[in-house]
Amino acid sequence: MTSPEYGETWVYESLVGTVPGVDVSARTAVALQFLGFEAAILVVAAVYDLQAAVIPGTAAVVVAAIGSWLMIRFSKSVRELPTPAAYRRLLFGSSIDVVLGVLAFVTLVTYLFVVDPGTSEPSLVTSLFGADPPAVAIWLALLVLWDVVYRIGTCWWASLVGLWRALVYEFEPAVTRRYRRADTINLVFAVVQLLLIPFVIGYPLLLVVLGGHVVAVLTVTTLSRRLQ
Repeated sequence: MTSPEYGETWVYESLVGTVPGVDVSARTAVALQFLGFEAAILVVAAVYDLQAAVIPGTAAVVVAAIGSWLMIRFSKSVRELPTPAAYRRLLFGSSIDVVLGVLAFVTLVTYLFVVDPGTSEPSLVTSLFGADPPAVAIWLALLVLWDVVYRIGTCWWASLVGLWRALVYEFEPAVTRRYRRADTINLVFAVVQLLLIPFVIGYPLLLVVLGGHVVAVLTVTTLSRRLQ
C-alpha cells in the first residue's frame, strides 16, 4: 500500500506503509487484518472451548475491518481535495485520534474489570470467557477491542475536525459537495458500530455509551454539513 507523506496519514496507514518489505493494497491489508484476527479467535475458542465468544469476537473484527477500509477511503478522499494545510495537520498530524483511542480503551478496560463485576451478574467478561478466563483469550480480546476502540476514537475526531473545518473555511460548491461525501464515509462507520449493540444489551452503561457515541457523530456531522 503506497503511503502518502508522513503526517498526512492515520496511524493505521502509517504502520502498514512503513513495515519493511510490506507493500500491499488497501484491500489486501484489510483482508489480512480480518483473516488474521478471525483465525486467532477461532483457534483460541477451539482450544479453550470458548464458543460463546466467537460471535461477539467476529462482530468486533468485522467492525474493525470495515472501519479500516472506511478510514482509508475517508483519508484518500480528503487528500484528493484542495485541503487547507492547517486542516490536514489537525486531522492527520495531531495524533489526537490516538489519544482519544487510548482514553476510551483505558476507560473500557476499567469498566470491564472493575466496574462491571460489581454491577452485573455475570459480568460481560465472565459470560464470554468463564469464571477463570485463559490469559491468552483475554490478551486477544483486549487486542481486538483496542482495534475497535482506536477506530471509534478516529471516527469521533474526524467528525469534530469536520465541524471545525465547516466553521472556519469556505469552499466552492463543487468542493463542498466532495467534503460532504467524505464526511458521509465517516458517518457510515459510526453507523456500522451499531453491529455491536446486540452484545451489550444487558449492560446499560456500555449500551448508552455506544449509542450516545453514534448519535453524537451523527449530530456533529449533520451540523457540519449544514454549515458548509
